[in-house]
Amino acid sequence: MTTTTPPTGTTGSRPADRPPQRPVRAAADELVDVSFTVNGTPVSIRVPARMHLADALRTLLGLTGTHLGCEHGVCGMCTVLIDGDAARSCLVFAVQAEGTDVVTVEGLGTRERQHPLQQAFSHHHGLQCGFCTPGFLLSSYDLLVHAEGPLDPQTLPEEMSGVICRCTGYRGILAAVSDVAEAHPEGVPEPMNCAPRTLVGRGGGMSRSALAEAPAEEVAEEAPTALTRPTGTPTITVTVTRQLTSPVEDVWAVMDDVDRLARCLPGAELTADLGGDRYRGRAKVALGPVRLAFEGLAQITGRDADDHRLALLAQGADAGGNRTAAEVGLRAVALLDGGTELRADAAVFLSGRIAQFGRALAGDVSQRLFEQFADAVDETARTGTAPEVGSGPSALAIGVQAVLAAVRRRARAARRALKGRLARRRKD
Repeated sequence: MTTTTPPTGTTGSRPADRPPQRPVRAAADELVDVSFTVNGTPVSIRVPARMHLADALRTLLGLTGTHLGCEHGVCGMCTVLIDGDAARSCLVFAVQAEGTDVVTVEGLGTRERQHPLQQAFSHHHGLQCGFCTPGFLLSSYDLLVHAEGPLDPQTLPEEMSGVICRCTGYRGILAAVSDVAEAHPEGVPEPMNCAPRTLVGRGGGMSRSALAEAPAEEVAEEAPTALTRPTGTPTITVTVTRQLTSPVEDVWAVMDDVDRLARCLPGAELTADLGGDRYRGRAKVALGPVRLAFEGLAQITGRDADDHRLALLAQGADAGGNRTAAEVGLRAVALLDGGTELRADAAVFLSGRIAQFGRALAGDVSQRLFEQFADAVDETARTGTAPEVGSGPSALAIGVQAVLAAVRRRARAARRALKGRLARRRKD
């Protein structure tokens, strides 16, 4: 694959003070180093050659204000500024951003210090669901910056037609843009929130972006051991209980031994003990036909031997920009028959293409993984020997089972719906 397309989405011109864009030749799955500036912060990331800029901004740099709608360059919701010109970030490869200056909606202003466009959109209620708003803000900024003379109210709707509002809130949007044009006849103010800062990816922990004004080698040393609690709404939450035959103290002995505990989880492998209850590992995950291999970190965040409780935080990423993070709580409770009830509560955060799978499917896979995990813990507690790495249940097989179960559920629902329609017709 070779790309030399100019990154701008409007005129395709290149600023005179920027050198010609480098040609990039890489295989589709090859990782490429890219350095550019985002909202005033120099960043360096490694991305697959075919990852588009929108995904890199969202999943690797945590700039989720850039929204993805059609991913075909039609809706305009992913609009950003590249070297001062509006561009569809779903049509620009991340590798094409090399050496450029990118501004996203986060760089336009802050909640405390809003850009005049943001103030006008709020005043005129130029939004309903808000999903298209980032695209409109940056598209209107581009329009006002490049406008030659006063805006014509008759042609303004056409000028703003590059972004689609599905809620049909165009009147407020057009009024907001007109107000800003009248208030700033000499030119709209520049973005007001562009300054060096640390960028953090959605999956928790520090992204591969460079820290502002920090040597690259310092960032490389800190990033692999940094975990951050995920924020926002989890993609899925799972609560599962499983009755084990082993006594609670034997089960706790497995829970308290991280090496044996990791071997009980299908597809997981512990690769390094970083000290301080932090560990590096890898995991293979399968959702339907998609197979993913994550490199990640885990940390024990809570341990109560008396109550047989264990809490941990885990996060991982793969080469394709998929990220996952989870907060997991495990508790073993003694039963009257001498066995143990093992309970797991997990909040799972997914980003990248893995997040596009339905919650029901992702939840089903998570539940099946835990059931296999609990059975392996029971066997380890009973025998004292954990499964060998790679010898446990296949994460792919669990994913396939979940897909088949989902297909069966849909087939049963379809049959019930068909029977209902036939019954209503007979009654009529």
